[in-house]
This record gives sequence, structure tokens and C-alpha cells, in this order.
Amino acid sequence: MKRAGDEHPTRVAIVGAGSVGATFAYTLLLSGLAAEIVLVDSNRTRAEGEAMDLGHAVPFGPPAHVWAGDYEDCAGAVVTVVAAGAAQKPGETRLELAGRNAAIIQEVAASVARVNPNGILLVATNPVDLLTYAAWKSSGLPARRVIGSGTVLDTARFRYLLGRHFGVDPRSVHAFVVGEHGDSEVPVWSLANIAGMRLPAFCAAQGLAHDTSELDDIFRRTREAAYAIIERKGATYYAVAAGLVRIVEAILRDQRTVLSVSSLIDGYYGVDDVCLSLPTVVSREGVERVLRPDLDPEEIEGLRRSAAVLKEALAGLEPEGA
Repeated sequence: MKRAGDEHPTRVAIVGAGSVGATFAYTLLLSGLAAEIVLVDSNRTRAEGEAMDLGHAVPFGPPAHVWAGDYEDCAGAVVTVVAAGAAQKPGETRLELAGRNAAIIQEVAASVARVNPNGILLVATNPVDLLTYAAWKSSGLPARRVIGSGTVLDTARFRYLLGRHFGVDPRSVHAFVVGEHGDSEVPVWSLANIAGMRLPAFCAAQGLAHDTSELDDIFRRTREAAYAIIERKGATYYAVAAGLVRIVEAILRDQRTVLSVSSLIDGYYGVDDVCLSLPTVVSREGVERVLRPDLDPEEIEGLRRSAAVLKEALAGLEPEGA
């Protein structure tokens, strides 16, 4: 049986041509991963303008066909990235966005699945964990093919700040943020390492202080980074676009890359029937498998609290059909 996108050329669809969707389209175009990029937006004129502008960049990079389309153009896309919805306001939590964005994502997911039942849905709209769950329910797709961007960005921010603190390339820092992409997220300090050395051992070997108060501040800045950026410039879109391209690359190239994406979780430390982020093997099938790292007791409790926060929020959306 053929999978979506097995036929050449490789198509990626993007629903939502706002700041995140358009920046992702630009980053994807420059990456050369997709031969076809289609933008779908309720504001067709906006999508056309973005497609025209992107098309004019094609002579400077890899060849690609970029156009503004409709849901029907999502047919045959290997991945449809969902970036539609209202943006987070200054001071607003991601969970407070849920009521405004749930109905939009439900409609988008059902519309895409109707024309592309074999593709993968990648949700970027916040609150991403709740909306990944809503997209899964409303699309009818297998859970492995409905993915949220999750804590990919939080993990990148965490590694960036740890790299700066310890004076190493962030790509050499192996650390994850799990749980909700939001205020209840959990840093996995117990498994964080550089070159296979846990942070206390690395500090001892390098003659550095292992100051837990400094590390706590690093995580606080990780967790609050979006608020700080939104306060200063109104929105975040560069880093999340780069994160989305990394996820799409893992799918298109069947890389089996471990990424902290959001997906349906069942039976992990008592966490069931909720979408949140854990280290996950991402391949052409979508979620190939969710890894189950051995967390310490404090991290387990934090993950359970994070799941409870999300379940409570989901229950609040149910009367509206989310």
C-alpha cells in the first residue's frame, strides 16, 4: 500500500498563513525538503500574497512550486502543518487560548483528513497539547499520525541556555523538557548530560560549580521565554518555524529522530489518554514509538501534575465539542 507522498514530488501543506505559518513556509523553502508547498488560509488574499513573495525567493535557493490553495490541495501531502488560529496575547497563558482555537482546529483537522486520510497532521497552534488531542479526535486519523510540536521548542531553549551556561555547543547538550508545552512543563534534570556525563559529573570534571539555583533560573527562563519575547515583539515565530522544519525533516527523510513532540500517551507513570511531550522516535510513519525514560520521583510527580492540568483543561472544552 502506498503512503501519502510516496509519489514524487514531495508536497507539504500549511494551513494558516500568519506569522508562524509563513515563517515556517520560508524556512521550509530554503531547506529544500519539499518540492511543493501549498498555503491554505481563510484569508485567501493573505495566502496569495505570501505565496507570491515566497515564489520570488525560489531563484535564490532550491527549486519548488509554491502556491495558495484550498483544502483539496492538501491531498497527497506527506505532512500538513496546522498553524491556524488566534495568536497568544501579552500576559495570556497558552491554556487561556484553548477556547478561542479549539473550534478552528477541529474544523481544520476534519477538513484535511477528509481529503488526505493517509497523511500526517502536525499541529503548531497553541495550546498545542490540547489542540493535538482535539485534532486527533476530530480527524479520525490514527494517533501515530497526529503530532503536536510539543516541547521541541522548550527543549531547544533549554539546551541553548545550558550550552551558554556551560560554555559548549547547545547541540552537545542532551536534555529534555517534557509534559505540557506551557507553565506545567517539566525539566528532566536527572538525565541531562554533556558528552554522556550527567551535569554534576561534568561540573566536577571541568572544575565548575554545580549551582542548583543557577540551573533553576535557567529553567525559569526556558519556561518563561515566550512571555518575554511576546512582551517585546508581540509574537514568536523564528525558532518555532525552525523546530517545525526539524520535525518535518525527520518525517520526510524517515530519520527516526528522537524529538520531544506531543502525541497521545497511554500507560506511562499513570498518565493516560492525554497528549503531551515525551522523547519520541519520529519517522515517515509519524510517531514510530514513544520512549519511556526512567524519571526521578520529583519528575514523575511533575509529569503527573502536568497531565492533570491538561486533562482539566480538556474537560473544560468538552461542552463545546473539543
